[in-house]
Amino acid sequence: MFNLVLITLAVLLFALFFGLAIYLFFPRKYQSTDSVANSYDDWTNDGILEFYWGEHIHLGHYGSPPQRKDFLKAKEDFVHEMVRWGGLEGLPAGTTVLDVGCGIGGSSRILAQDYGFAVTGVTISPQQVKRAQELTPPGLMAQFQVDDALALSFPDGSFDVVWSIEAGPHMSDKALFAQELLRVLKPGGILVVADWNQRDDRQKPLNFWEKPVMQQLLDQWAHPAFASIEGFAEDLAATGLVAGEVTTTDWTPQTLPSWLDSIWQGVARPEGIIRFGVTGLLKSLREVPTLLLMRLAFGAGLCRFGMFRAVRE
Repeated sequence: MFNLVLITLAVLLFALFFGLAIYLFFPRKYQSTDSVANSYDDWTNDGILEFYWGEHIHLGHYGSPPQRKDFLKAKEDFVHEMVRWGGLEGLPAGTTVLDVGCGIGGSSRILAQDYGFAVTGVTISPQQVKRAQELTPPGLMAQFQVDDALALSFPDGSFDVVWSIEAGPHMSDKALFAQELLRVLKPGGILVVADWNQRDDRQKPLNFWEKPVMQQLLDQWAHPAFASIEGFAEDLAATGLVAGEVTTTDWTPQTLPSWLDSIWQGVARPEGIIRFGVTGLLKSLREVPTLLLMRLAFGAGLCRFGMFRAVRE
């Protein structure tokens, strides 16, 4: 048992050292929506992210209080918990849903298969659309297309539900993102959003160590900025399209185990090294420092996992 612990620590230290070297020399700074699309095209084409993260490129839900859970099962559970939290469970079959930032369609397929919704998934990445289509069984009410979340191609009032998981950090204009999400929602329709957020620095400014950590999180995963939970709720309300108040909550404790579980996948599934070779190993190691920084940021309160619900006026 002691030898296993030592081997695991050695592997993690190796991953951190080499990952840090790659990470520092090859940042992925946000430049435009093209840089986001290119990043996701690359991750989709090489298949590494899907191999380790499955069909859901988002965090998992580990319960409240959190409990040990299979990494991929936690991601599926997240979708069902978001449906319950958003009040979507009782909606009838055929309810139209727009999944903004759908990735390779994992959430869209659950919404269509388990709840009978008619789902349209959109992403800025053509390769994600292609892969989502490949993974979707014939006859399932889930379709996918390339679209820009800051300029959605749908007319006003097109959907009963608008749904989005972890797309917000990629949006250069949070107010416009809020406007577009609500614009395409029918009157009385429901918006449910889950997102990575930073602490509201208007209330408590970032300190000497938090500023460089936050900048690294932005640079390494092609993010222009993080909104705060309070700030994005204000953006939604400021559209003038919300009936009543925007409901928010913080799911940081429920999702926090995902970061270390993400790293552990590489240790627990060494067959990935054989499958993807040296290039795949280097690409995987490159993500370890960012995942550790994410765990630090969310654990220390610098970042928070925000949930948002609003009803269209």
